[in-house]
Amino acid sequence: MKAVVCRSPGDLVLEDRPAPGSPSAGWALVAVSHVGICGTDYHIFEGKHPFLAYPRIMGHEVSGTIVETGDGVDLAIGEPVVINPYLSCGKCIACRHGKPNCCVRIEVLGVHRDGAMCEHILVPAQNLYPANGLSLADAAAVEFLAIGAHAVRRARAEPGARALVIGAGPIGLGNAIFARIAGLDVTLLDMSSERLAFAENELGFSILDGSRGAVPDLVREATSGEGFDVVFDATGNTQSVQSAFAHVAHGGTLVLVSVVKDDIVFSDPEFHKREMTLVGSRNALKADFDHVAASIRNGAVPMAKLVTHRTTLAGTPSDLARWAHEKSGLIKAVIEVG
Repeated sequence: MKAVVCRSPGDLVLEDRPAPGSPSAGWALVAVSHVGICGTDYHIFEGKHPFLAYPRIMGHEVSGTIVETGDGVDLAIGEPVVINPYLSCGKCIACRHGKPNCCVRIEVLGVHRDGAMCEHILVPAQNLYPANGLSLADAAAVEFLAIGAHAVRRARAEPGARALVIGAGPIGLGNAIFARIAGLDVTLLDMSSERLAFAENELGFSILDGSRGAVPDLVREATSGEGFDVVFDATGNTQSVQSAFAHVAHGGTLVLVSVVKDDIVFSDPEFHKREMTLVGSRNALKADFDHVAASIRNGAVPMAKLVTHRTTLAGTPSDLARWAHEKSGLIKAVIEVG
């Protein structure tokens, strides 16, 4: 089969790879249809991912069609599916408590093991969700949107709460969309005027442009000095995460959607006097995938505006390398494989 392989940082090629064999019990063989390109994929290409062994087939935002099933799999041949790329052990403390998204031994397709920038992939059947009427193009977007939907669910904010989403990249935009679906009053903060213009003009969000003034002043002005009831940081930037504590209202919640390698330092007196809740949000659960799929089907997610770039499997090595540094106008790129 054809596969896009990142052999080492900066070295991305289309190769012939052996096709997967027949699936074992509990697994299924999937013909890949569409793959979304994620920030993680760009980081792998650029050599910025801290826990990755090369060479690697990337790709974890995936839709496809069932080709063959192993024993005990209740999925029909030809059924369109969304792939949940977080492979969990089913036995650790997190899995036993219904949180396979933070499994102790989690393996993410395209990161810890080869992913879906290829023609066929083997996946545990428990990680395959019927698309139920979604187009295969839209089904490939479910995973990245589920990250934001999970973060919103983790926040447990009441409808009408003032929410600040920091970071207007794909994850932040998905976060903002599902915060709005949950009834929150959403504002987006970013340092990119271009991204904020898209969020405001195309998606209808209120914005704070961090390039046009001191962010603490902007937050105070937007909230009459009170801060936001819930703040989501989706930047992956250490300084942004540390600054976000100050944007939270007394009694409010800070949700860390992105992850950074560095230690996070904050003022305990400021944290304590606010009685702030600090929440980590990692990956997503089946309930989040289901919520996203239903929201796409009912028209609550503006998919046509979010997917801005497309390529083929053969075009991926050159296009991904270019998009890694040509970000203007880029929201979400999708590889059309099938």
